[in-house]
Amino acid sequence: MLTMSMVALLTALISVNGAVAALLPVVVVIAVRLKRNSAQLLLSLVFSAHAGSKLALTGSPVNVLVSNASSDAGVGGFGFFEFALVGLPLLAGTMAIIILFGKRLLPERNGATMPADFSRHAKTLVEQYGLASGVYQMRVRASSPFIGMPASAIELATYPELRLVAVQEGETASPMRRPIIAEGDHLLLRGDAESAAAFASNKHLAFSEAAAPGHGEGTLFNRSSGLAEVVIPPRSGLISQNVFPGMVTENGDLIVLAVQRAGAEVAATNATRDAGGIVLQAGDTMLLQGTWKALDHRLQDPDVLVVNSPELVRRQAVPMGPGADQAVVILAAMVVLLATGITPPAIAGLLAAGAIVLSGIMSVEQSYRAIDWTTVILVGAMMPLSTAMIETGAAKLMAEHLVSLIGDAGPVALLAGLFVLTAIMGQLISNTATALIVIPIGVAAATTMGISPRPVLMSTAVAAATLSVTTGSSVCRYCSGSLS
Repeated sequence: MLTMSMVALLTALISVNGAVAALLPVVVVIAVRLKRNSAQLLLSLVFSAHAGSKLALTGSPVNVLVSNASSDAGVGGFGFFEFALVGLPLLAGTMAIIILFGKRLLPERNGATMPADFSRHAKTLVEQYGLASGVYQMRVRASSPFIGMPASAIELATYPELRLVAVQEGETASPMRRPIIAEGDHLLLRGDAESAAAFASNKHLAFSEAAAPGHGEGTLFNRSSGLAEVVIPPRSGLISQNVFPGMVTENGDLIVLAVQRAGAEVAATNATRDAGGIVLQAGDTMLLQGTWKALDHRLQDPDVLVVNSPELVRRQAVPMGPGADQAVVILAAMVVLLATGITPPAIAGLLAAGAIVLSGIMSVEQSYRAIDWTTVILVGAMMPLSTAMIETGAAKLMAEHLVSLIGDAGPVALLAGLFVLTAIMGQLISNTATALIVIPIGVAAATTMGISPRPVLMSTAVAAATLSVTTGSSVCRYCSGSLS
């Protein structure tokens, strides 16, 4: 029930496709952990998402289309939350049917291959590579003697139990690129707790608040940075290359934390810079650490094979990734603009998109890829057809035939007829294209009968949402692909 409520609320704000895509991996993992049939949970997710699309104006492109059509008809557009008048009962009914009859009505099957559960992935990695304890991240204070010094000047000769792994920039948590250390930067060290405490006290360093001192899992794996395990494949260009723990990769974005061969860590006497490092062989595994952005981008190198995708791991193991707070604030601001009508919906959407890019949450290229161009092109291509139906009189002619067919049955029969028409057409083409065809017919029929087009348009929007739960829906096909 919680998942259905969550996807409905998310759909109302960011549309069906975005909400289902965001929660689908979570639902599959829930199915794995609870040993439930994934088909039942996924279909429940889809049904709730389509019902939730009628909670707000932003829930579906059809909502925007019927609101614009209502405004063009001279009866005013729909308010941001006005769709909830029908959306809330629709959602409540959907959830009630799923809860009461879902086990008997929904199919009982799983996909051929179920995804792994990465919720404890960080713990597994740090234990396997011997980093579960003795790892410390220390923040450089304003009074530290290291400020203004290059990273190479850090001397640990008086602390033989400690080893410097890397120096990280405080703002990004990535390996330091600046020539000198500044306040707020972090030192990543390995060693015993007593020596680490003494070193921090003498050098005016503060233990990171992200995790308990020495706790490798929280120190190395958090909202800003993560871990990735890679394998050196045959014929890799890295074979015969020298590496050592603490080494920063050539691109300057990732840190080599550990190297294993045949499942065992390479002897510490060989795994140092002074000893020449470790000569990589085919089949060796390396544990890399860096920001999530760097892991996603740099590990596409064909010279390494990534054991588990950093993106999949982050989605499961990190509840709120980098930029999540800003994204929530921007979304809330957009909802306020839409709900209050301070700016037109198109302007509110563009302002939110611009804020996402300017804040660095997504790049321009990522924003382009995130756009559902199929929907954009479909709506743009179908709008001339919708306009042509109105201007040529085709919509009026079809409306007159529909009204004459209904006879004296009244407005309720008109709503039922348009609902059935929308449902039938929606099995052949998308719900957005169907709405663009039915909307002018519905408005013309309402005008012919002398009634307000608002209930007709709302009925069309609801019909478009309900027909989307069939296999004609792109979201249903997406979830079906997760089961095949």
